[in-house]
Amino acid sequence: MAMSSENEHPVKAFGWAARDSSGHLSPFKFARRATGEKDVTFKVLYCGICHSDLHNVKNEWGKTSYPVVPGHEIVGIVTEVGTKVTKFKVGNKVGVGCMVGSCRSCANCKDDLENYCPKMILSYGAKDYDGTITYGGYSDIMVSDEHFVIKIPDNLPLDGGAPLLCAGITVYSPLKYYALDKAGTHLGVVGLGGLGHMAVKFAKAMGLKVTVISTSPNKKKEAVDHLGADGFLVSRNIEEMQSAMGTMDGIIDTVSAVHALMPLIGLLKSNGKLVMVGAPAKPLELLAMPLLMGRKIVGGSCIGGIKETQDMIDFAAKHNIVADIEVIPMDYVNTAMERLLKADVKYRFVIDIANSLKPFQ
Repeated sequence: MAMSSENEHPVKAFGWAARDSSGHLSPFKFARRATGEKDVTFKVLYCGICHSDLHNVKNEWGKTSYPVVPGHEIVGIVTEVGTKVTKFKVGNKVGVGCMVGSCRSCANCKDDLENYCPKMILSYGAKDYDGTITYGGYSDIMVSDEHFVIKIPDNLPLDGGAPLLCAGITVYSPLKYYALDKAGTHLGVVGLGGLGHMAVKFAKAMGLKVTVISTSPNKKKEAVDHLGADGFLVSRNIEEMQSAMGTMDGIIDTVSAVHALMPLIGLLKSNGKLVMVGAPAKPLELLAMPLLMGRKIVGGSCIGGIKETQDMIDFAAKHNIVADIEVIPMDYVNTAMERLLKADVKYRFVIDIANSLKPFQ
């Protein structure tokens, strides 16, 4: 018989979990492993709420095993390190993003692309090396192999920095890989949510010309005046879209809803790149001819490896890049999920774990 989640490891922990596909989260006792020789244990101070948390608690991707403790934008302070840990010491500011393990030996892992390892272990809801299920950051403590822990520079605020561990790296990685990070490059950003607003911030810090593409005309002021975008297109306005045809070197598409790709491909110059980082649940229509006629490509990207995530965090600290956040207490999380479903947040909820996650009897 399987051990209960409270007894499968020696260190008592608590957090909030969903028990079924209603997605409703409530207090939950479980256990973490003791600090291994290469492990870092840290007290969780903040955890961002990612849209994928919402999908997972409701089992919308069909892969959730309950109970599930979500959270993969996890930051805090180191409380204990294993005897063979070399990169961290007690008191360091650290974070863990979307993964806590990989095989470390495949071609992707050897190329610092643990995020594409076939045996990647997600930070929550996945089977860990010992066969137990991983629990995420809506919890009081976290334990991870030091390889998957990110050092947070002292000048980067932990609350605004937490979402960088998912939203930040998700847009930073394709900008680098697809060579869209050169000053003067004209970049389109589709969608102005958690991912989109980070894409604008990183792109502007890299010296890019940025145009936001959105279905919502009322986001123009926010995009231009607050985030510093150079231009704004309403994707439903045919004249606006027509006037921008063939002007962009690349586009980062952050939208997870079904939407038309062909108008976006029309915005690209020859050799332009449309990169998908959102994941619509249904197939999108893609015609070959517009790609052929401009030697254009449609690509994808999913988070980033550990080395690149550290590079991204260091870049963010250097350029004072943080997410725009709404800090919430733990017991507000179900309301936050409802609001997230309606895109009613600018632009990321972050749970104040340290000050609001209360132990219970």
